[in-house]
Amino acid sequence: MFTKIFKTATKQPSPPRQNDEIKENLTSKDFDPRVTLHYGIPSTASILAFDHVQSLLAIGTQDGRIKVIGGDNIEGLLVSPKQLAFKHLEFLQNQGFLVTISSGNEIQLWDLEARRMISTLPWESNITAFSVIFGTSYMYIGDEYGMVYVLKYDAEEGKLIHSPYYVPKDVIEEAAGIQSSIVGVLPQPYSMGKRLLLVYANGLIILWDVSEDKVVLVRGRKDLQLKTQIVDDPSKNAGHDLSETVSDNEQVEKEISSLCWASNDGSVLAVGYVDGDILFWNLHTAASTKDRKSENSSADFSKLQLSSRNRRLPVITLHWSAERSRNDCRGQLFVYGGDEIGSEEVLTMLYLNWSSRIESLKCIGRVDLELKGSFVDMVLLPNGMNESHGTMPCVLTNPGKLHVYDRPRFSSKKSEERKNISSSSLQYPILIPTIEPDMTVGKLCMVCRNGKLSVELSKTLSAAKVRASHTPSTQLAGSTTKWPLTGGIPCQLYDAEDYLVERLYIAGYRDGSIRIWDATYPTLSLIHVLGSELPGIRTATESESVSALEFCSVTLNLAIGSSSGLVWLYNLIKSSNEETLNLVTETGKEVHILPGGDGPQCKAIFSVLNSPICNLKFSNFGARLAVGFECSQVAMLDISTFSVLFITDSLSNSNSPVLYLAVKSLSDTSNLTISPKDSDINTSNDTKKEALFFMTKDAHIVVCDSTTGHILFSRSIHHQESNAIYMCIIEGGNFFSETSSEKQSLKTPQNSRATSEPDQTNANTGSDPVVAELETSTEATYLERIFEHLFVLLCYEDALWLYPLKSLIQGHTDSIHKVNLLKPCCWITSFKKNEKECGLVVLYQTGDIEIRFLPYLEVVGGTSLMSLLRWNYKTNMEETLCSSDSGEIVLINGFEFAFMSLFSWENDFRIPQSFPQLHDKVLEAAADATIDLSPAQRKEEGTALGILGGIIKGFKADKAEQNVLIPEVSNKTCAHLDSIFSNPPFLKPSTDIPDDKGAIELNIDDIDIDGPLIVTSSSQTSKNDRKDKGKERKKLFEGAATDTKPKSRTVDEIKAKYKKSEVQGAAAAAAQAKDKLAERGEKLEMLRERTEELQNGAQNFADLAGELAKRMERRKWWQL
Repeated sequence: MFTKIFKTATKQPSPPRQNDEIKENLTSKDFDPRVTLHYGIPSTASILAFDHVQSLLAIGTQDGRIKVIGGDNIEGLLVSPKQLAFKHLEFLQNQGFLVTISSGNEIQLWDLEARRMISTLPWESNITAFSVIFGTSYMYIGDEYGMVYVLKYDAEEGKLIHSPYYVPKDVIEEAAGIQSSIVGVLPQPYSMGKRLLLVYANGLIILWDVSEDKVVLVRGRKDLQLKTQIVDDPSKNAGHDLSETVSDNEQVEKEISSLCWASNDGSVLAVGYVDGDILFWNLHTAASTKDRKSENSSADFSKLQLSSRNRRLPVITLHWSAERSRNDCRGQLFVYGGDEIGSEEVLTMLYLNWSSRIESLKCIGRVDLELKGSFVDMVLLPNGMNESHGTMPCVLTNPGKLHVYDRPRFSSKKSEERKNISSSSLQYPILIPTIEPDMTVGKLCMVCRNGKLSVELSKTLSAAKVRASHTPSTQLAGSTTKWPLTGGIPCQLYDAEDYLVERLYIAGYRDGSIRIWDATYPTLSLIHVLGSELPGIRTATESESVSALEFCSVTLNLAIGSSSGLVWLYNLIKSSNEETLNLVTETGKEVHILPGGDGPQCKAIFSVLNSPICNLKFSNFGARLAVGFECSQVAMLDISTFSVLFITDSLSNSNSPVLYLAVKSLSDTSNLTISPKDSDINTSNDTKKEALFFMTKDAHIVVCDSTTGHILFSRSIHHQESNAIYMCIIEGGNFFSETSSEKQSLKTPQNSRATSEPDQTNANTGSDPVVAELETSTEATYLERIFEHLFVLLCYEDALWLYPLKSLIQGHTDSIHKVNLLKPCCWITSFKKNEKECGLVVLYQTGDIEIRFLPYLEVVGGTSLMSLLRWNYKTNMEETLCSSDSGEIVLINGFEFAFMSLFSWENDFRIPQSFPQLHDKVLEAAADATIDLSPAQRKEEGTALGILGGIIKGFKADKAEQNVLIPEVSNKTCAHLDSIFSNPPFLKPSTDIPDDKGAIELNIDDIDIDGPLIVTSSSQTSKNDRKDKGKERKKLFEGAATDTKPKSRTVDEIKAKYKKSEVQGAAAAAAQAKDKLAERGEKLEMLRERTEELQNGAQNFADLAGELAKRMERRKWWQL
């Protein structure tokens, strides 16, 4: 390939590239970047949502991302096209869809199975409230103008639809006065979706019946004497018998900041206010309006205060958890806010109890939970281990931390006389720790599938996965409580009989530990955790941070370099019960016997130089290990004999760390035949001869014999003040022709992208004299011929330089190609296509990513960390970056860990079957069948029992342990809501019979086919109709007949009709005639309005019939 490119005439430009040559290289069609794997919670997390049936947790961020978390290390990342925060986030429960509302008031619908957004609906007004009717596809939208609308997800069309129904604002204003913006829309539990609670910012609470289109109940507009309970410090009052005071008459109309249902049946509502008060409203509507007016209005309210101070924090969050054994009259209220300004940030849990009426509300206990950071949001998760314990609070704090608190420990601390309690909490089990401990280096390793070692490794790792899954890391100390999320379906390919490990991810940490994961498919599984200490072995530099990693896919050896200069050598397959450890130092070698154990076997520890290790590289199929140190020296270790082959001297003019290591086989790089006079240079074992290439940070390049350490070439290439960050040895064709040794220039076509500005002229760089001069001309000739088709690509922070290695050996430092970078880059790596080096991945300090193909170094594609992951580049991010030859990149940012696949040919992480499923369809079907089975029976039994009952308990035991409050929602309920929301308010089709006659039921058996045909004349009906119309017309026109010809009257009749007394006179008669005319005009106007109403009704009916016809056309034959 390189022969075509570089073999040009001395004075002629290079020939244009042919189409077939371009196809062999990288093209823009190959570039298809996507995030295939993501672990960790983003630091910008801001809102939570929970699917009670599927046991999935969704976390929305301020930058347009959604993190979905299930069980068994199942995580997914959804990225919105717009970088906007989410202010509302809800699941369509047990349906596999997620609804978000951005700060730009765009409603988005996400498909969890496809992991993408499938529908958007821009909204004109500012959305201030949002809720989903549980178990349905209907949603309520409340806006800043006090309007409430209904949306629906249409599964057939696959998009969000604006339903005709809305809550008429004029009816609300007539019943309760002027309203402000909506702050809450909550469907009332167990109302079959018929009742909706509307909460306005000014404190008004309205219960609306959507089936009857009327206001059922109004709260918040009266001045009441409220019985106030101040639940301040429990230590002041043993037993929590809190003092009660009666406040003066106060205006209840104040701004609402939070709310939640405080009873399972929707009869009690807890409302938090901006001034720090918490009010419990009785919404029971059994009594009539007259009876409620006669009752004491204080029976509708009870007020709690977390502090007696005048200045209190707003009540930001309220969540209610009922105790099932107390018949819905006892539970826990979780409160964030409401305490005095300046107090410690805590989450307060109040134990509340009332006997029969809300005015008997008592706070019998209080626990303040110390948070692990600044509070963001919370949800209640089911405590699956013990049904009597109900739910567990899951708290999101900054920056992106999740904790659940053990509920059994709460009850044991209720009697303790202290306010703030550091209760036991369980942090979300992070699969890939990046902070605490700090990750210092990562390595993505491929495993050779051929041979017995691969089969043995797969068996060993499968057993290690089972042990790792039973570790107590996901349990609270001293408790049986586990992390409660169990949703999703793991990748089934791991359970295949012929499963073999293909890929490993290995990470080193600052505390010296090593963690190994199976990364064959895009669901990582922890295999081993290696410590920095071995039993019975002491080193002078224990617990030093890991600085370098290297893995041999053939021998399955793992080399670990530390910041103290130690090299640890492990083998992932255990060979015997007893372990033999070789401790190799500068003075000699010691052999130690270690007791056997599970996990990888430590075979040797090398301590040859007291300098941090920067780079490691296996060679000769894992028989040797090259070690690069920070002091610019390189050591070659023999793994078979556990000895040191050589250590290079420190470069006289360089003391910078070794940045790059590579080993090239001399026999593989050339097929040339060495002449007899060169036989003294070529050894008899030339087929195994290898050359070691290494480069320091200041661009000093050294080539030496990998067996003896003999320096073959050494040169320093300066490039202004920029540091070298990467070097790549590229195999190509002959650049120099046999008849010319003159300097050639590479003339490439003009770069098509404006982001790259290559310098197409030859560039001279200053260089130091050759450090190691070649001993003889014969040796120089041999090296020139053997390195003739190798090229060196030097990558600096601001430029890319391409050199022929042969030219460098000859002493020439003129590059054949140079590309100036417009932005400073921080990390570069190469990748292969069809086992050939074909391009570079360039990461800039701005977070932009470019793909450049070799050898022209032109840009064929680009993306950015911001567009894919919403990440900004951070200092030293490149230290943990790693990649594979096929274009997979592993990135770390804070608590987040991501796999990025750049090219379409990389299929290992793009196969749909390899991804874990976020939505369990079998569980969905089982839950729907259970809900439709007997909704009435579930309500009688309390309905707060296990979500799936006995059916799903036998189906999936882990998920059957969930304890979720699920209102009754069945297919009948959805059908009823369809009939309600498919029409505007007050225009629903009537199902009542207008008269006392019973409904006539038609049956095909009632038709007498053989009997005589009787035809009923319609003359009598028409006569009656004309008679009725005549009466109406006579009433309208005051006796006028239906005939168009006017009736003749006598003079006496006219006088009798219109004769007035002499006192009234003619003026009075004229006035009376004018009044009659005006009255007749009013009646005509009424007739016209009725006609228009009938026309509008007919049009609505026609539209409804057309819509019904369309729906019937889309139905399949089995749905009829």
